[in-house]
Amino acid sequence: MARIPDLKPEEMSARQKQLAAEIGGPRGGVVRGPFAIWLRNPDLADKANQIGNLLREGTTVPRRLSELAILVTARHWSAQYEWFAHEHQAIEQGVSKEVVEAIRARKRPSFAKPDEKAVYDMCHELYETKKVSDATYKAAIETLGQQMVIELMTIASFYAMIAMFLVTFEAPVPGGAKPLPE
Repeated sequence: MARIPDLKPEEMSARQKQLAAEIGGPRGGVVRGPFAIWLRNPDLADKANQIGNLLREGTTVPRRLSELAILVTARHWSAQYEWFAHEHQAIEQGVSKEVVEAIRARKRPSFAKPDEKAVYDMCHELYETKKVSDATYKAAIETLGQQMVIELMTIASFYAMIAMFLVTFEAPVPGGAKPLPE
């Protein structure tokens, strides 16, 4: 059960309603997850939405790799809502179902694509060891390039913040689903 209930339209200020419409527009008209909670602080909701939009549309990181990094992040934190929101996007963007299922099961995937391996290795190693080894960093730079590594780690960091937030406030998955085993 959510620790913070969603705001009802009659509880929202004009600014909150405007932001709910902006945030919900590209998300099927629905404001869920962190944004449903952040709406309690309109400036925070607005800035988080701007950063999220920039990371989704304004980097050199292909969506496939961005979604892979988000799934690695969601799995690390067991962020149910984050996984729910991004699993289908990762598959739609070309991450194989086998890779997705391995991550869900906390197993190392077999990668057919070197760029996916580089993303997984860097994110997974950072979350598990709290650092990135020289070998992993070098492989990521050689495979992805410096600019993409900078942007990739920004994406992973942003979604780690979101994952911690979602876990803290027990943001609900529609229908009460739990797509990740604990």
